[in-house]
Amino acid sequence: MMGHLLLRLVIWLLLTASLSPANLLIGLAAAWLLPWGVGARTPLKEVAKAMGSILLAIPQAYGEAFSIILRPHPREAVVRQEGAPDRPPGLVFLDIFRITFTPRTLVLKSRSNGGYLVHRLCPRRGPCS
Repeated sequence: MMGHLLLRLVIWLLLTASLSPANLLIGLAAAWLLPWGVGARTPLKEVAKAMGSILLAIPQAYGEAFSIILRPHPREAVVRQEGAPDRPPGLVFLDIFRITFTPRTLVLKSRSNGGYLVHRLCPRRGPCS
């Protein structure tokens, strides 16, 4: 239970980008009041791996934001991004959060076989991957 509360608080802090005491209290209240899912247990190793990929996405998000500012991305595409099938809902949420966290991508749909439909902004030249 404590791990879920901490995970929710970390996600709140990533979304709001503020460590003020008021924001911490609001985040703690939101983390506590959100419904607690009952379902398949998610291995801690998998959660740690997903959180690590989210932390690695932070510098990538800054890089993509600067690239959008400096070089506009006029093209767009909807692509399929592979994902592991039969992932617990918590890990699917973390995958979607990681993909959507970066400025050039947005998850449109989560597929039942583990993939995602992702809307991407593409540079003027080059591949849209």
